[in-house]
Amino acid sequence: MAALSISFIVGVIGNIISILVFLSPITTFRGIVKKKATENFKGIPYICTLLSTSLWAYYGLLKPDGMLIVTVNGAGAVLQVIYVTLFIIYAPRDSKIKHLKLVGILNVGFYGAVLLITLLATHGSLRLTVVGFICAGFTLGMYGAPLGAMKNVVVTKSVEYMPFMLTFFLFLNGGIWSVYSLLIKDFFIGVPNAIGFVLGSVQLIMYIIYNNKSKAKKLAMEKLKEEGSAHLVNGAVKMNKYNEEMMMKKERSLNKGWSLPTPTVLRQLSLQKIVKSLSANVDFLPLSTGDDDVENQNRNLVNNIKHLPR
Repeated sequence: MAALSISFIVGVIGNIISILVFLSPITTFRGIVKKKATENFKGIPYICTLLSTSLWAYYGLLKPDGMLIVTVNGAGAVLQVIYVTLFIIYAPRDSKIKHLKLVGILNVGFYGAVLLITLLATHGSLRLTVVGFICAGFTLGMYGAPLGAMKNVVVTKSVEYMPFMLTFFLFLNGGIWSVYSLLIKDFFIGVPNAIGFVLGSVQLIMYIIYNNKSKAKKLAMEKLKEEGSAHLVNGAVKMNKYNEEMMMKKERSLNKGWSLPTPTVLRQLSLQKIVKSLSANVDFLPLSTGDDDVENQNRNLVNNIKHLPR
């Protein structure tokens, strides 16, 4: 009786932690909906988790006293349906088609085949054993799905696309369900969750290591941006100063051209007097000489004097 009560308490705690695991991607999907893009996030973990929770809910229905397994995995399956739907909506076209195919193959085709085969071809404890093995295998898939994210962390040296909350609660989830499996002696639950606990520990260690590197890299990038901005501002100031100096030089050269000395009024009057005196003192050749050439010369001379500026 004491062991049963302890297992029930541990099972309830496991339910709470598992629900937190299923709720942890909410922050991720809030960002996806806000940006209307999935960016570098992977949809395969949610598709695998949907299949895993659906199978475990079926396993809980087959197992005596498996109500705690049914409740937590039923809630998880509903949440995973929401996540997968949102991911497919905001994924790029190629990724959308790829994930739709996976949903059709795994969550519809494979799950439907498991239901049909176990219900029609197996009975009693054999049915529970077959479904238990399948559930254990896909739970390992659920825990192993973040391995792609771990590889991305190592390559990019950044934990930006490995959500901490999901990693942390997967770690707790594996640990608590491993303890629960020992209490009820269900190794189908115990083996995959123990492996998940180990993988969760590795992910947490990676997060601690690369989170510091991500912060250092981010600070370095911000410093470079600040220095680049400062150089741009200094360059712009120098360019403006240079342009102002060139404009001032142009203005000075133009002013010099405009300030050339112009004829004064007295000089103009003096010129007019000289012209008048010339016209008054010019000795013309006699007009009655009868020489046509001389007459023409005198006439031209008079006309030229008349047209001199006064």
